[in-house]
Amino acid sequence: MIKNIQEEILRLKKEKNCCILAHSYVAKEITEIADFVGDSFQLSAAAEKVDNNMILFCGVHFMAETAKLLSPDKKVVLAAPQAGCPMAEQFTPEEVEAFRKEHPDYAVVSYINTTAALKCVTDVCVTSASALNVVGNMEEQNILFIPDINLGSYVKENFPEKNIVLWNGGCPIHGKMKAEDAIKAKKLHPDALLLVHPECPPEVCKEADYIGSTGGIMKYVDEHEHKEYIIGTEISIAELLSYKYPDRCFYPMHKGLICADMKETTLMDVYKALLGTGGLEIEMSKEYVEKASGCIRRMLELN
Repeated sequence: MIKNIQEEILRLKKEKNCCILAHSYVAKEITEIADFVGDSFQLSAAAEKVDNNMILFCGVHFMAETAKLLSPDKKVVLAAPQAGCPMAEQFTPEEVEAFRKEHPDYAVVSYINTTAALKCVTDVCVTSASALNVVGNMEEQNILFIPDINLGSYVKENFPEKNIVLWNGGCPIHGKMKAEDAIKAKKLHPDALLLVHPECPPEVCKEADYIGSTGGIMKYVDEHEHKEYIIGTEISIAELLSYKYPDRCFYPMHKGLICADMKETTLMDVYKALLGTGGLEIEMSKEYVEKASGCIRRMLELN
């Protein structure tokens, strides 16, 4: 049954000249039929380069928004309209504007995991992979970094000469991890290297052999021949790597590293979005795109 639906999706995809983007955290039956699989910004950047008229995003809302900002002339559809991101939505533009009014000498740096509305009041955007390069290349010394306090702490530790203000926000999945979770995993698998996402708390990162984005973690495995790894990010990454490298072992750092929002998207959501009976089209005015995409353009200049 799954194979039949996948085949029909592939037929509809070709018929509608659609490019399917799937975040690494979504179900395997979706990544199998996607044109591109990766982290949020990798996917949006890939969408910008393809000739397809339609982009179908299998991920969460802010990711589809980012794809639209980079490809405003293409039809961008989010497969599962209900798929949101608590971290992306936890602060408002009004809160940022209030901070700006009190601290006019501070630049606002936002993680890519934010809404388009927040990007409108952001000076420069960063990904987990580009954060160190971008902040390091900024002339500004005073920075408000939102929304992830853990990624912000990682950046702040690398640039003690800058005045980086952090707000208490972040990923509820990575953020609940503790050092004891990392230590326990390392005791269970003493020959394994620990690779963690910088959205994990600093005490977890200190236990890691490598800290990097989702794409960075996968690239690290690609470039090293070690046989065992503990994966300190969403549990799907350990699964994906297990399929890619069946002769190696990949252990999730903790069974609680499951993002319910990323699991919202089903194969049937993808099918219905292509049929036109489901999904949510992301629509923005030309003026809004211009305002919200400025911080992304500056990120590309500084990275």
